[in-house]
Amino acid sequence: MNDFRNTPETLSLDFRGEMIGPEDARFDGARAVWNAMIDRRPALIAQCRTAGDVQAAVKHAVAFDLPIAIRGGGHNVAGHAVCDSGVMIDLSLMRGVTVDATARVAKVQGGALWRDVDAATQVHGLATPGGLISDTGVAGLTLSGGIGWLRAQHGLSIDNLMSADVVTADGNLIHTSADENPELLWALQGGGGNFGVVVQFEFALHPIGPEVMFAAPIYLVEDGPEPIRTWRDFVAKHGDRVGSLCEFSTAGGEDFPEEHWGKRVFTLACVYNGDAAEGETLLQPLRELGELSTDFSGRMNYCDVQQLFDTLMPAGDFRCYWKARYLTELTDEMIDLAMANALAAPSDNSLSSLWNFGGATAGVAADATAFGDRSMGWMYSLDSVWSDPSDDEANIAWSREGWSNSERFGHHGRAYLNFAGHGEDNAALTRTSFGPNYEQLVKIKTKYDPKNRFRFNQNIAPEA
Repeated sequence: MNDFRNTPETLSLDFRGEMIGPEDARFDGARAVWNAMIDRRPALIAQCRTAGDVQAAVKHAVAFDLPIAIRGGGHNVAGHAVCDSGVMIDLSLMRGVTVDATARVAKVQGGALWRDVDAATQVHGLATPGGLISDTGVAGLTLSGGIGWLRAQHGLSIDNLMSADVVTADGNLIHTSADENPELLWALQGGGGNFGVVVQFEFALHPIGPEVMFAAPIYLVEDGPEPIRTWRDFVAKHGDRVGSLCEFSTAGGEDFPEEHWGKRVFTLACVYNGDAAEGETLLQPLRELGELSTDFSGRMNYCDVQQLFDTLMPAGDFRCYWKARYLTELTDEMIDLAMANALAAPSDNSLSSLWNFGGATAGVAADATAFGDRSMGWMYSLDSVWSDPSDDEANIAWSREGWSNSERFGHHGRAYLNFAGHGEDNAALTRTSFGPNYEQLVKIKTKYDPKNRFRFNQNIAPEA
């Protein structure tokens, strides 16, 4: 048993990481997360270096009955990584990645970012499905599903999660795999951060890169929806090889003609999940659907593709509110709605996107992972991004209104829980999104976290 001191500011003598309290000059920097709207003050920040440090931090929080927040990459839009008056377990010092190229397996520490994984695996011409922004944390993205460019051929991040090492609510370190504590692995495959602190992930790797084909023709919204309708039919046909989204944004900067600055545009962004030359030929028709504003298409390094969207979401610079819902189909009416919503965005920094699914993502049974039903064909996301606090109400309202207006096109009310606003819809949205898997998740939560110590997430409450 760790020898705790009788103050909540001090961890056990066994702790080898960094302890940061409110009086520490490092405190404000350490508690800051990616979304500038989040301003919470934990009682203690435990920056862990080892799994043993995480165990000590959890036991400390339990001993003093303090709330626990877990920081992986700190990129969650709701700011789940930090809590008021509790213990923030910060894994940012635990970013190691080791690769077994022969076995095609990567072991990834819980504080790693996707850029860490990509850099280590691409040395060997390998990759596992990550996100679209490279400074996103591996843990947060993975535990709620993980939607990235490689989903067509290799599925979601969770579909490649082979095992994990987890510190549970009692401070024990356990291993979960298909052969050991398999119910916990199933829960981690989409069930969020409800079940413990994942200190190490093990992912399957696949041959990809170093060169891939990235298509990004950009059209003006004012020129009409026909390119999007053609794109919709194209990616529906090639969803086993093409991971894609149609992203609405605002033109600006030297890469756009000056006469288009300030106008709404949409990008038909695609990554071909295979040979770059083959992908260049296949994706060429998407670059010929009308007059282009500009075109960012080309063969490029996989790591560069993974970082292309980073500049849209710089850490700490913007206030953010995101909502998303799955769509059963992408109708002409839904496309028209998405275009109208894009034109109405109150901030030039805001984005909205239509995402395709299919291929390996769709080929997983609903009960094979906690994530649930894979029969949704599409997703619609609305990402409000702005800088002035006085604009909070208008920007949040834009995302929520677009989300509400798209409900009639939704897939049984389900949503991607990494894009769930600031948590105001938590209980109902979480239950609906997991569907028939929810009750099993409650049982697993009750087994591993009966007192709901890990509740700063899309929370699955244990049985009373």
